[in-house]
Amino acid sequence: MGKSVTGRLSRALKLESGEFVPVAWSFAYFFCLLCGYYILRPLRDEMGIQGGVDALAWVFSATFVLMLAVVPAFGWAVARFSRRGVVIVSYGFFVANLLVFFVLLRAEVAPEWTARAFFVWVSVFNLFVISLFWSVMNDVFDKDQALRLFGLIAAGGSLGAIAGPGLTTLLVERLGPINLLPLSAALLIAAVVCALQVMQRAGPASGAKPSARVRSESVWSGATHVARSPYLLGICVFIVFYSALSTFLYFEQARIVEGAFESSAQRTQVFAVMDLATNTLTLALQFFATARLVTWLGLPIALAMIPVAVAVGFGALGLAPTLVVLVVFQVVRRAGNYAITKPAREMLFSVVSAEDKYKAKNFIDTVVYRGGDAASGWLFTGLSAIGLGLSALAFAAMPLAAIWAGFGIALGRARRAREQGQQNQDETTQPHRGGAI
Repeated sequence: MGKSVTGRLSRALKLESGEFVPVAWSFAYFFCLLCGYYILRPLRDEMGIQGGVDALAWVFSATFVLMLAVVPAFGWAVARFSRRGVVIVSYGFFVANLLVFFVLLRAEVAPEWTARAFFVWVSVFNLFVISLFWSVMNDVFDKDQALRLFGLIAAGGSLGAIAGPGLTTLLVERLGPINLLPLSAALLIAAVVCALQVMQRAGPASGAKPSARVRSESVWSGATHVARSPYLLGICVFIVFYSALSTFLYFEQARIVEGAFESSAQRTQVFAVMDLATNTLTLALQFFATARLVTWLGLPIALAMIPVAVAVGFGALGLAPTLVVLVVFQVVRRAGNYAITKPAREMLFSVVSAEDKYKAKNFIDTVVYRGGDAASGWLFTGLSAIGLGLSALAFAAMPLAAIWAGFGIALGRARRAREQGQQNQDETTQPHRGGAI
């Protein structure tokens, strides 16, 4: 009975012989990982408020500095230790961290500093656990399997991203925000079990021989590639505008939510509801809209859509800096980014060299992104210090969003030009076979 059900599922999902079990474990692995992270994310946002809204610029800078220190160390480790060892030690380290934070927060040890440390830790944690997940996936499945299976596996993460804030919304008032940390730690332990099962079963199932070590590229080796390429520098500018406007909105969110609720559990619940709505809308857009929008409108317009929506949203927030406007704006912006802007942005890298797809992209996704967060955090703080209120800051962000949209259109056109140039080059290098054309 079990085998017949498995067989029917394999046919329905277009899985080849022996793939069902490793794919199921991979699906569960990503589900547990993102479910655990999205339990932590609302609590992280609450800790940002408890650590002091005025200190957020320092917290963003600390995140950037810690990332600069940890990323090269992580790259060194994954290049030298066995894949199994990296998974066990890395996730075990994060579980231990979570339990330490649980004890410190329950005991109210230096509450403001512990809250700030937790905010920084979660902001770095999500970068590494997801990066390690995809390292494992790319190591145990070959490139042909990746094309067929990664979309299905990623759906596990999407469901986890919905289940995590859903659990937080249901449990936070009963248990309290801090008591959700052990639940997240348990899900991370479950992710380790799933990862070990994937590594044990995927290789034999695929006939591939996964390497004993995880391959990794240094984050710094892409910096010189970026500096020499106007196209890659343009992508950096696009990322900086995205991160700057996201940080502006995050700071406004912290101040509005802080003023709207006195209870920590209520604030955590609001953040969880926002995550739940965002991830549900994202999944719906991914299923029904992303591919159609990019195909119908073209990449330049796809890259400019959310920047234009962000300009409109900041205008609405400037006119009415209220919780309702904030929540609607934040949910639409984040879902649009995950479902439209990010996939469109990833397409920009399809016309760069194979080396730049790893080295330059890794540098842009980490150093440039987090650096933009830190710099814009201080910009927001400086503008607030000279007397600009929430409405004025929202209106100040509108022209930045318009410039961001312009960069999106320019980058989409530049990608099209590079693609055409590569096609022309391929045609001129094809051997001449004679005969009529």
